[in-house]
Amino acid sequence: MKLATLKNDSRDGLLVVVNKSLTHCVAVPEIAQTMQQALDDWDRVEPQLKEVYVALNSGELTNEMTFAAAQCESPLPRAYQWADGSAYVNHVELVRKARGAEMPPSFWTDPLMYQGGSDAFIGPCDDIPVVDEAWGIDFEGEVAVVTGDVPMGVSAEQAAESIKLVMLVNDVSLRGLIPNELAKGFGFFQSKPSSVFSPVAVTPDELGADWDGGKVNLPLLSFYNNEPFGCPNAGVDMTFEFPQLIAHAAKSRPLSAGAIIGSGTVSNKQGTEYGTSIAEGGVGYSCIAEVRMIETIRDGSPSTGFMQFGDRIKMEMLDEQGNSIFGAIDQRVVKYE
Repeated sequence: MKLATLKNDSRDGLLVVVNKSLTHCVAVPEIAQTMQQALDDWDRVEPQLKEVYVALNSGELTNEMTFAAAQCESPLPRAYQWADGSAYVNHVELVRKARGAEMPPSFWTDPLMYQGGSDAFIGPCDDIPVVDEAWGIDFEGEVAVVTGDVPMGVSAEQAAESIKLVMLVNDVSLRGLIPNELAKGFGFFQSKPSSVFSPVAVTPDELGADWDGGKVNLPLLSFYNNEPFGCPNAGVDMTFEFPQLIAHAAKSRPLSAGAIIGSGTVSNKQGTEYGTSIAEGGVGYSCIAEVRMIETIRDGSPSTGFMQFGDRIKMEMLDEQGNSIFGAIDQRVVKYE
């Protein structure tokens, strides 16, 4: 099943069921007005939403609308919880190696995670407003899951049952602001502006064999200024799968329905010890920072710049037949006025 949120006059938008080919949708206010309302009452509404999804795909409905990603909010325009992990430890290792720091062994057994701002996500085709290019604007391609209610102290096995939806993420980062924040010893805040999620969120069964209960085994495609930038496989080199990340987040607190848990930047080692660009025959990267880290390790300093006003980033994931699963995140960086 595929779900999305259309923009309207409210903060939380209008829940719609989207057909498999992402061409048409139908509003379901008689079932749930918003995505959060659906998640709050998931056991009751999921079967009803699936009935609509089946009817929509079979052409039985007369009230369908044309679906356009540009009319979408992020599936959850705001959320009670947005916690982003760093499941691809290759990415973490690169960050630390580039600044000459050893990686503690615990990073391979205990996930990193930060709590992001979740009160104002950006729509998947909306501009990314930033005050200053000198802040080091970067994109980060990720996968995320949306949970139902998760009890405190849940095991990874139990946490797997809480996964209701899957979607893509552009976790925008301001790299120039990160060092001073981390030096204070209190984590990210100003360096992590509003994140962006794919137009469509899908139930895990929609992914078929490409969902193994813990991760999505498909490439995450990134195009930077219309050029291929990365196609690392989200199912490769994922040290911590989503059930482990959820259990980590719920160790000392419960998670409410609608909590979003991110994978962190999708990163593969394929090609060399640290990964290889698409131009060099590898799978590329999901953020500019990784390119700069490799340049620093290899050359002593980075040569690739961060995003400038007017730059575009597109992220998408295709099924085995080449069809878009979540729709595309497709954005431009603009100066905030």
